[in-house]
Amino acid sequence: MARILLVDDDADIRSVFRDKLEDLGHKLDEAESAEVALGKIKKFNPALVITDLRMEGMTGLELLDKIQESMEGVDVIIMTGHDSMTSAVEAMKSGAFDYLVKPVSLKELGSVVERCLGEQKLVRALAKSGGSDLDHDADTDNVVGSDPRMIEIYKMIGVLSQNRTTVLVRGETGTGKEMVASAIHNHSLHASEPFIAVNCTALTDTLLESELFGHVRGAFTGAVGAKKGYFELAGKGTIFLDEIGDTSPDFQSKLLRVLQERQFYPVGGEQVKLTEARVVAATHQRLEELLSEGGFREDLYFRLRVVEIELPSLRERKDDIPTLAIHLLGRICEETGSEVLHISQTAMEALISYHWPGNVRELENVLTRAAIVARGSVIGNEHLSLGMLKDNQESANERDMSMDGAIENQIRKVLDHTHGNKTEAAKLLKISRSRLSRYLERFSI
Repeated sequence: MARILLVDDDADIRSVFRDKLEDLGHKLDEAESAEVALGKIKKFNPALVITDLRMEGMTGLELLDKIQESMEGVDVIIMTGHDSMTSAVEAMKSGAFDYLVKPVSLKELGSVVERCLGEQKLVRALAKSGGSDLDHDADTDNVVGSDPRMIEIYKMIGVLSQNRTTVLVRGETGTGKEMVASAIHNHSLHASEPFIAVNCTALTDTLLESELFGHVRGAFTGAVGAKKGYFELAGKGTIFLDEIGDTSPDFQSKLLRVLQERQFYPVGGEQVKLTEARVVAATHQRLEELLSEGGFREDLYFRLRVVEIELPSLRERKDDIPTLAIHLLGRICEETGSEVLHISQTAMEALISYHWPGNVRELENVLTRAAIVARGSVIGNEHLSLGMLKDNQESANERDMSMDGAIENQIRKVLDHTHGNKTEAAKLLKISRSRLSRYLERFSI
């Protein structure tokens, strides 16, 4: 049995939760505001406080801060009916045990409460035994959605922003991997330091190493002077390595050294340099398949995925599309000067029913075009260019609109131009011969 304090300005919610938690054998007290809760806490001495986020007067986050200032060992669970990435991240950064989105099912409530109390019991046991088993090894609002998987990602962002661990973000092209990396950085203690994003597929191996590690004068043709790399320039900031799965084994070995020893050599240099930058990597590739094929280093794989975040595709969270579309439209109007204010019901239904092979990036492109071509203040169905085809054409359409499809088409054109000469094709594409080979294998060319 544990003492639990419920804080919510809705009496019906308090009543339902009280019945559930009393059935589980706990002792309950209630408060209709954070101010009332503070008056009860010292007398009631709860092990756990469950509080609403938004109430008149003091908020749930302010109550959390007050509790942490004056009462050691009391956990707080934040609830809200107005979920957003910012509130979830702030709750977890501030030290909340968990963040729940209303309506909260009684099963979920009971599960979180029992998990919290179980961890409290473990901590007490370890403290009593003297054990040491507890080992704690952009605009942030751009990540939008209330899908349960997104809520878990928001909470993870809050946790990761308080440490420096390496993170691997996975998901299809266009799902927002860079935005997640940026959010982790922007909420961190080193948010004032640089956030540097690097697309690993856009550069040859030599240029990629030069950008990241820098180079000395004369290191290669065109290196007329020494240049500092991103790992040196980032300070204690974040290096975001997008499409890490497309890098060469040689580059992977050099990156591994950076992660293991926090040091590197500039291209052509002999003097070692140190770095404090954090690495967040991302890929749409199935790294496990590359491991089995020898295309990715196993030791680097485990170094990168200390913590892994898997982003769902847009078609897997279609309930988020209306909120996301309105959010993107607001940003698009600011950037383009468009006066479009609304999306018609039929247009919104079309957006929801579409399969979105290009994910959030494609949605933003569709809305940008619509905002430009719409002559009034409302985006209608006629302003959307979704490329919807018949069922027997959809597979090819998805391929053509995806990033993979664009890459495959370009490679085929270049190979036609070089009459199948792969070395010449790699030069024209400005990628390494080994990377071209991996593309040819992936697309069965």
